[in-house]
Amino acid sequence: MTSDVLDAAGPQAAHIADLWWLTIWVCVMVFVAVMVVLGWALWRTPRSDDATPPDVAPAAAGERNLRWGVGIGITVSSLLLTGLLVASVLTDRALARMPVDDALHISVSAHQYWWEMIYDDPRPDHVFTTANELYIPVGRPVIVTLQADDVIHSFWIPNLHGKKDLIPGRVATVRLRADRPGEYQGRCAEYCGLQHAFMAFDVVAVSAERFAAWADAQRRPAGDPGEAAALRGRELFLSGSCMLCHAIHGTTANARKAPDLTHVASRAHLAAGRIDNSPQTLAAWIADPQRIKPGVNMPDHLLAGEDLAALVAYLGTLK
Repeated sequence: MTSDVLDAAGPQAAHIADLWWLTIWVCVMVFVAVMVVLGWALWRTPRSDDATPPDVAPAAAGERNLRWGVGIGITVSSLLLTGLLVASVLTDRALARMPVDDALHISVSAHQYWWEMIYDDPRPDHVFTTANELYIPVGRPVIVTLQADDVIHSFWIPNLHGKKDLIPGRVATVRLRADRPGEYQGRCAEYCGLQHAFMAFDVVAVSAERFAAWADAQRRPAGDPGEAAALRGRELFLSGSCMLCHAIHGTTANARKAPDLTHVASRAHLAAGRIDNSPQTLAAWIADPQRIKPGVNMPDHLLAGEDLAALVAYLGTLK
């Protein structure tokens, strides 16, 4: 998974990276110039000792030179800051100029502390929901509609776009495009509570064919488990407290307070990127989520060993 925030994988991130490098080089040049002038001033300063009488005579020529130096410094600084301001405005406009013909529309809702992704479609039967995982086709524009469910969050995919705040009661949008396949990481960039640092999501850019296959799989309801342990796990899920918060399409669980679990076994991570998705970590997460991610809304589930194994077996069939 790409972790270099300056490794632009799309046009929006490339514009932001160009602005970042321009700002860095301007700041470096200003710093070097200041250090050179400071060194020159220290070198030109007359040396004295305790026996040197104080110099109280006016230095009119020196004052005039000083005024010229200060004026030049103010002028150059103003020009550089104006240039950076213009570059920033041009970058902001470039981010909004991306063509959106045949764009993929995704609605993202931020919760403490996870992400809900709804893939919109003109056909209602093609709409589906996933969590903490954003699949996008390479080369196709994506319009992401953003909203927050509780507190202020910030949507950030460094390799594809800059930060965008999600403010409760307001709707924001982000336009992005991935120009090469890869796996990237998105994060919440606004402190939103105790588990802010562990509120991540996976971004997977794939070919149009792979994306279509993935989307078709996500639209399918959960199948019937074939093994006895998994059947027992489904009974536990539908008769316990899990279905009060989670949804599994194809069953009677239709809650929307927690991540949709219809295809949870196909995801690489659990708990918004906090842990890898494996039977062992899933069992630990169900049994004691507060130990893994203190402050989450998911309660502990005091299940017997066989019941916990059965529940994990059922969730493992949801691919």
